[in-house]
Amino acid sequence: MKKKWIGMLTTVGLLGSLLAGCGGAPAAQSGTSGGAPQANTGSGGAATEEYEKATIRLAYNLPQDHHISKGIEDFAKKVEERSGGNVKIQVYPAGQLLSDKEMNQAILTGGVEMGVNSSTLWASVVPAMGIFDVPYAIPTSYELAGKALSGSVGDKLKAEMEKKGAKVLLFADYGYAQFANSARPLKMPADFQGLKIRSIGHIPSVMIQAYGAAPVFMGAGEVYMALQRKTIDGATSGTTAMVQRKYDEVSKYLTISNYAYLEFVLAVNKKYWDNLPAKTQELINTTAKETEEWIRQQAEQEDKATAEQLKEKGMEVYVVPEADLAAWKEAAKPAWDEYVKTAGDLGKELLEEIQNIQ
Repeated sequence: MKKKWIGMLTTVGLLGSLLAGCGGAPAAQSGTSGGAPQANTGSGGAATEEYEKATIRLAYNLPQDHHISKGIEDFAKKVEERSGGNVKIQVYPAGQLLSDKEMNQAILTGGVEMGVNSSTLWASVVPAMGIFDVPYAIPTSYELAGKALSGSVGDKLKAEMEKKGAKVLLFADYGYAQFANSARPLKMPADFQGLKIRSIGHIPSVMIQAYGAAPVFMGAGEVYMALQRKTIDGATSGTTAMVQRKYDEVSKYLTISNYAYLEFVLAVNKKYWDNLPAKTQELINTTAKETEEWIRQQAEQEDKATAEQLKEKGMEVYVVPEADLAAWKEAAKPAWDEYVKTAGDLGKELLEEIQNIQ
């Protein structure tokens, strides 16, 4: 009898194995059905939670070969790679999706999740952001400028942006602003008298007027033709843009005064950001910080290289001596007053703080 029972148990066991192998019985499941994504195993053998799938649209208007654009493209690529392909950032470059004038509203309303735009344009939403345009307010040192943005000045600006519905992920350094013109060398503010200069924003326009010139507003893509047709005498911009837009072909003189530290901002809709998983937020923040540092290094290199290129292309370059900068700053005082008027107590506080960065 005992032998018979053993034989029956053996037969049942074999039958169960056959059924399992043919899919006739469910395999054991780990975790709970329909719950959080299953853990996968990394190369080290430790279990790591997968990133929740997300597709994020990111728009910018700069040329694709600009150093900021290269940094942003690399940022998007790294986020996707590091998330195992689960967090995808779809990049729309060079104004393909939105113009710079449309960008801020699109970010604030969620028309696009992320976007890159100039601090000058953000100043219409957050007046304190205009500090980057205040003549000679930002230290003429890439290291000190970076220290200000990575410290309390940057934190306060980010907080103001969040109040309006946009979270700043990184400050993208464009570089210092200079003057190009076809009339005469600009060696002192008095040399601006009677000229028409393309401006990049409200605060720089006040400075240009204080110097005795007439500010003219137009899109970046219109400047070359305007200089060529002499509807304007000059323009202010970074030397990186001057090279890309071939200012050397239509203007003769370049003045290096480093009067403003042009910034672009990578921002994300705050409501969208708050709904992202903490793990995804951490990944994006970490990658953004790396990107910010890389762009800052590139800004310094590009400023030096493009200024030299413009000289090689035939422009007469005048570098304002450090001893003369006080006169340029004093003549631009109305622009400082205008900033404090528009940005209020916070603007005054930021100006005082940024002047004491060491």
